[in-house]
Amino acid sequence: TGSLSAYYHDNLDWSKPDDREICAMRLIAKMPTLAAMAYKSHIGEPVVYPRAGMTYAENFLHMMHATPTKAYKVNPIHARAIDKFLILHADHEQNASTSTVRIAGSSQANPFACIAAGIASLWGPAHGGANEAVIKMLNEIGSVENIPKFIDDVKNKRSGIRLMGFGHRVYKNYDPRAQYMRTLCNEIFEQLEYDDPQLQVAIALERAALHDEYFKKRNLYPNVDFYSGIVLRAVGIPLEMYTVMFALGRSLGWITQWLELVSAESAMRIGRPRQLYRGPKQREVQTIASRQSGFLHFDDDETPQLGSGRQSSGAVRRISSAKAPAGPPDSYSR
Repeated sequence: TGSLSAYYHDNLDWSKPDDREICAMRLIAKMPTLAAMAYKSHIGEPVVYPRAGMTYAENFLHMMHATPTKAYKVNPIHARAIDKFLILHADHEQNASTSTVRIAGSSQANPFACIAAGIASLWGPAHGGANEAVIKMLNEIGSVENIPKFIDDVKNKRSGIRLMGFGHRVYKNYDPRAQYMRTLCNEIFEQLEYDDPQLQVAIALERAALHDEYFKKRNLYPNVDFYSGIVLRAVGIPLEMYTVMFALGRSLGWITQWLELVSAESAMRIGRPRQLYRGPKQREVQTIASRQSGFLHFDDDETPQLGSGRQSSGAVRRISSAKAPAGPPDSYSR
């Protein structure tokens, strides 16, 4: 993504409205192509180029699944699901990656570099890996019968057991995006006549958690990631592409945030978050005279080595508070 600035270097003047607009359009247009190229390279297949006459979602699915030797017909149900997934993930306040994009943009970095910074932030499993973690959790639960034991393990804080896809820093009740995602999930399964055991586990787990006082008191309700992984799997997106799908949807919000930032030229200042020191107010520091002496050894080849006072074959120079060493630089001192 960042390398697009080298390819489109002629329209990077953020102070010009026309340059800003064309950069935004190019970024949004290129993201599905880059995502599909990454996947094809990952599985060792030839890259498939985009085709005219297809929608955004259709083109992405075509580039993901078509090969030079086999035609691929996009399922319209899959395409609608991808469209809705991207809309629900387009933007969501000042989360970690969006804040990263704005901080990078405040330095007047080019927009492609700013979006690359956002992608790097989303790379972290605490941010972009939530829907993938939900799928792994559902796999570990296995079946509906195992849910009571899993709930007990979560409440007893058993090592390695966590309830993924629940809770949110902003929403202290049911995430509204999760409601739409659950509806989308049910629609896809009905239209495709597809049965996924994980969906039954997810529904039963949601029901159990919503009726448990332990989770209700802690405001742990399903968030958008709880059902999104099941939706992606139903339309043929592999697990290793889940974070990429998140980035594909969020790129629209990122570039919109960047546009909002740089459009206010007179008000734009470089970001500098405030840092409050909360360490010790005062610490006693030993005087140099009262500190313990140490030895610095030199081998025959005059290479300095730290020691505890043991004599070496080379010269030994004692470092003490009474006399400063004449030879070695401070970087070698103990």
